[in-house]
Amino acid sequence: MPVNPHFQGIRCVFLDRDGVLNRKAPEGEYIGRWSEFHLLPGVERAIAALNRSGRRVVVVSNQRGIALGHYTSGDVDALHARLREHLAAHGARIDAFYFCPHDLDECDCRKPKPGLFLEAFRDFPEASVENSVVVGDSLSDIEAARGLGMRSIFIEGDPETRKGGAEQAAGLADAVVASLEEAVALLD
Repeated sequence: MPVNPHFQGIRCVFLDRDGVLNRKAPEGEYIGRWSEFHLLPGVERAIAALNRSGRRVVVVSNQRGIALGHYTSGDVDALHARLREHLAAHGARIDAFYFCPHDLDECDCRKPKPGLFLEAFRDFPEASVENSVVVGDSLSDIEAARGLGMRSIFIEGDPETRKGGAEQAAGLADAVVASLEEAVALLD
């Protein structure tokens, strides 16, 4: 597949977690432990391909389940540590994880607000809105990208667990794909 000119120059890839890396829980349910975390097909290969291309791979995720008392920030950190171990065994790595532990309207970091992205830009000054892309499966992911002036790729995801607003997100995104592997193919 030829490089999509719209995605040339991408140096940093921001990934949502649930629905992009792993199977999303049904609405109203939350994933805060490794035993509940089931990677989607091809995720290891897709992340390894991003790593080989020299791009930064950063996960940005709303984790409202913390605010609701379903699990703790420590549980999320432990899950991410296990994910790092799993990916390392497949020659892949995520450079950083950022997550919002707050409930609705409590902060500036819950997507679509920009806080998680701005924190990542501070930590990785070589990344910028001009050379980054957001890959997500919800309207809040795509709105976050648009609000910051970043390019975006919408993953359609499983119709059974898709959040409301999917059609609007697909219409706002720069590209629509079925999986993370397809999103990565647009960048290579």
